[in-house]
Amino acid sequence: QVQLVESGGGLVQAGGSLRLSCTTSGRTLNLVAMAWFRQPPGKEREFVVATRRTADRIYYTTYYTDSVKGRFTISRDNAKNTVYLQMNSLKPEDTAVYYCAADETWYSTSYTDSRKYDYWGQGTQVTVSS
Repeated sequence: QVQLVESGGGLVQAGGSLRLSCTTSGRTLNLVAMAWFRQPPGKEREFVVATRRTADRIYYTTYYTDSVKGRFTISRDNAKNTVYLQMNSLKPEDTAVYYCAADETWYSTSYTDSRKYDYWGQGTQVTVSS
């Protein structure tokens, strides 16, 4: 089993920054896909960013949704089994519950589909005030 725990959400003014953390535990060695999704109030869950670990566990490829490119950055600290989402220049439309997700398979044509991830965190609220 794999457990994911998010932290770092909160209330911030537009233009501000937050850093979310997702710490994994359990059987994490086979995880090749890590992602962040978000669910705005009254809307469906949507893809934010995904990162794929290659077989050598050294290189990662990353994919962002267009609306966060240049503002959000995903990074990893393998020693801490933690994935971070640095969010800068936040906008009110970034308000959502943010979820960390992981899977042992990388779906190259559907990594934006939340149904392709088996493991999920509990979510952390991010609120951006105007």
